[in-house]
Amino acid sequence: MKIKAKKMEGQKGAKSVCFSILRGSAYAVCISLVSILVFAFCLKFTPLSENLITPINQVIKGISVFLGVFLGLKKQKEMGLASGLLIGCVYTIIAFFAFSALNHSFVFDRTFVNDIIFGSIIGGICGIICVNIKKNTK
Repeated sequence: MKIKAKKMEGQKGAKSVCFSILRGSAYAVCISLVSILVFAFCLKFTPLSENLITPINQVIKGISVFLGVFLGLKKQKEMGLASGLLIGCVYTIIAFFAFSALNHSFVFDRTFVNDIIFGSIIGGICGIICVNIKKNTK
């Protein structure tokens, strides 16, 4: 009887983690889309150097991943590293397809791989921070 209860609890926990990862990735994509639209609007009215666009895009991606991890792991008290890594990776893949579709150009190159690595690392770090902050406050 106890084994069955633990098995069901484990399945419910796995569903909760998967839902948190999808929710965090969705938040990150939405934040990223809004931020990129605001940035594009600002670019229309201010002359910025081409050299600044890529770093600003990276900052937007980093902030999006951080907020996505923070909002996605709101109720989780463990597995911050793994969940954060997955949120960052899933966000990067979804964002790549979304922005490539908007641009009508799908280019799988080294930049895409670097973005996945960057998003996963930022997500993992943010996941560790978010889960540990929530543990210490309760």
